[in-house]
Amino acid sequence: MSTRLSTLGAGRLPALAASAGLLVAGLAGPAVAAPSAGAAPTAAAATAATVNLATNPGFEIPASSLADWGSVPGWRCSGGPAEAALTTAAPHSGASALAVTPAGDESTGECVQTVSVQPGTTYTASAWVRGKFVFLGATGGTDRPTAPAWTESTNGGWQKLTTRFTAAAGATTVKLSVHGWYQQGPFAVDDVRVDGPALAPATAAASVPTSDKVVFFTVDDGWQTTPEAEQVIAANKLPITAFPLPMAAANNPDYFRRVTAAPGSSIQDHSVSHTDLTTLSPAEQQVEICDARDSLTRLFGTAPTVFRPPYFAWNADTLQAAANCGMRTVLTADADFSWGASNIWHEGTLSPGDVVLMHWTDTLADDLRRALAAAEVAGLKPAGLASYLR
Repeated sequence: MSTRLSTLGAGRLPALAASAGLLVAGLAGPAVAAPSAGAAPTAAAATAATVNLATNPGFEIPASSLADWGSVPGWRCSGGPAEAALTTAAPHSGASALAVTPAGDESTGECVQTVSVQPGTTYTASAWVRGKFVFLGATGGTDRPTAPAWTESTNGGWQKLTTRFTAAAGATTVKLSVHGWYQQGPFAVDDVRVDGPALAPATAAASVPTSDKVVFFTVDDGWQTTPEAEQVIAANKLPITAFPLPMAAANNPDYFRRVTAAPGSSIQDHSVSHTDLTTLSPAEQQVEICDARDSLTRLFGTAPTVFRPPYFAWNADTLQAAANCGMRTVLTADADFSWGASNIWHEGTLSPGDVVLMHWTDTLADDLRRALAAAEVAGLKPAGLASYLR
């Protein structure tokens, strides 16, 4: 191994030695993290089927034209499209793989994704890799530092890396990472897995069961952001649950911070491209929801936990994909006050717990006033949605 290390910069050697030192058995086998003492899987974890929880694990899903975080769906690569892209050249399986060419001596070409997990549960992560000094690991939610799996060289072919980790008590996500090493050239990754018990599907809802005299104002999309709507929200201190598309939010993030400043407000998930998810495969649905979550989390600092399906179109796959992306609720609505409408999809006036749909459009200021008037007639006040769905 020392002859291979001679090509590394001297400043990188201590860091690589520290990483290598985590592997008790060196390169002879996968790194294994033992479960925490006393940490037993939940009853659901003990009986649930083992599934692959990774998003776009085979790199078979092309990037959406509305994706604003890079070129690899499901993954966030440190160097962006300049370093990481899908390739059809000799994948391990399927039609494509991830190809990474670190740009410069200071990059390892790291690509990461957030994986939803159950606390106190042990998972097996694996990936097929090709190249020199390629690493696979999990951080940011494990019960202890977990040794990465790595290889000095795959000698031009594909090699499987495997490691295990246990989610910490209270942890609901971990960061899965693949990367190379400084000055060691390009590498490829394919067929990633995070194997563990299936997560319980998200709950579908159109309203919130409550006897409190409250109603919930939700506003979708985000392409038209008017000062008039902002003024109505500020003047009435309205708690707004915003469901912006990531690219729309990125166009004017300060606006969305201002219109969700009232206590109880939040920014939630509405997919990447506003596609009818029932036309997509489960894996494609998961990319739509998870990538929107990641983009909104980077913009606003808080991960969404509620998903609003475009066109209110969802199926059982949507509920599972939403759960895999950390969503607890798939929410539609039971009233629509968008574009001048006043539609209540049940008998009578607005009722406690009703969810009102609106959109970020040039009519939103008037739509909000009309919704406020309807709530007042029914003896209801707008309230923050997220706290009622915990």
